[in-house]
Amino acid sequence: MNFKIPVSVLVVIYTENLEVLLIERADKPGFWQSVTGSQDSLDEVMRDTAQREVAEETGIDTALFALADWKISNVYEIYPVWRHRYAPGVTRNTEHVFGLCVPRDVAITLAPREHLQYQWLPHREAADLCFSASNAEAILQLPHYRHGA
Repeated sequence: MNFKIPVSVLVVIYTENLEVLLIERADKPGFWQSVTGSQDSLDEVMRDTAQREVAEETGIDTALFALADWKISNVYEIYPVWRHRYAPGVTRNTEHVFGLCVPRDVAITLAPREHLQYQWLPHREAADLCFSASNAEAILQLPHYRHGA
């Protein structure tokens, strides 16, 4: 079995008006989040992980927009429901935060096995809806980081 690498990205996709794209997990309906995903290999550069995950989960080509590394890392306890995806004994994940500003009318194509639906929300409402505390906190930081601060 291939275990997930406990190093991941969180990509906050947003508009100039601070609307945030949230996607609903297929494996946990009612759980809303930004784009997330783990490295495919230990030598995969985090920016490449972010670009790949955005393309896989939303269909957005990050080459068309400015993907910004917010230089924030969060270490968190992996939810017990998902620990079976990791090697035995792995309980913590390190998440690297990126931001991606896109036009509101950008085409979104979800990966149906991963996500059920998406919605755009004002950033504070989006933060309130996220099940992940680190995701909510990143969204609340959006006014500070949106211009690569």
